[in-house]
Amino acid sequence: MMIIAAIAIFLLVAVTISTVGMRMYVQPNKAIERVTGVSMDVPETMPTHPSLIFHELVQKLGDFLPASPKDVSIMQRRLIRGGFRGHNTLKILYGSKVFFGVVVPVVMSLLVAGSQADASNKLLAIAASVAAGFFGPNEYVNIMGKRRQKEIHRGLANSLDLLVVCVESGLGLDQAILQVAKELEHAHPEICEEFMFVNLELKAGKRRVEALRNLADRTSVDDLKKLVGVLIQADRFGTGVAQSLRAHAEFMRVQARQIAEEKAAKLGVKLVFPIFFCILPSLFVITVGPITVKIIREVVPMMNGI
Repeated sequence: MMIIAAIAIFLLVAVTISTVGMRMYVQPNKAIERVTGVSMDVPETMPTHPSLIFHELVQKLGDFLPASPKDVSIMQRRLIRGGFRGHNTLKILYGSKVFFGVVVPVVMSLLVAGSQADASNKLLAIAASVAAGFFGPNEYVNIMGKRRQKEIHRGLANSLDLLVVCVESGLGLDQAILQVAKELEHAHPEICEEFMFVNLELKAGKRRVEALRNLADRTSVDDLKKLVGVLIQADRFGTGVAQSLRAHAEFMRVQARQIAEEKAAKLGVKLVFPIFFCILPSLFVITVGPITVKIIREVVPMMNGI
């Protein structure tokens, strides 16, 4: 009986290794192609990645969630502000709200099922998980939008300086915007992407004023809105664009210096709590600690002996 089992195991292992070797290493199709000169390639369907399956599932779930036109326009603006400009981003957002609104409560229910907490606390935790799963994607979009606005604000100063240089060197405003988008593509990709959209809108036939206003609406950055206002006024009243940009660059530089001075003035007040809760206890331990240990070791036994 042991011999038969050993032979069966040997045959199973041999057949498995031979099959895997033929399919992965020997590749008989290539050998046949070399001998006959005829292609033996068989068209095969590309395997679908699991992330694409999840993407399609979330998109289909988004079709079942009704939304009012007002909410749709608001969410589209938030998605564009966060850098999500795909064709189906709104459906994916609504689908993720449905998906996480169902999955997160189920996971929470499994977690609190075996706990010893009260039933009211369990229901409260499940209700909180429903709210977190349903409104979590909205909060994620808002966080990404604020992060992108911060990056745009950070790259605006360098972009404005380069824009002044390009305009003063003889380029038109449209060509200067395109040149800035090309030069700062790796340093500040967010604001360069917005400038590229302005250039695409101008090529599509939109007026410069309309393209600039769309830039301000898409980003919702205050400093960029001021820059757009300066450019629109310079275009409307016929003033020099280079002079207007240089004056606005000086204004932004002064404003940035004032903001830095304000933050430096607030630094002393903000350091009170870290110093009080983190640094002073360690100083007390270092300075008073040895004396306290010496008192406990020497003075307390003396007092007890007396």
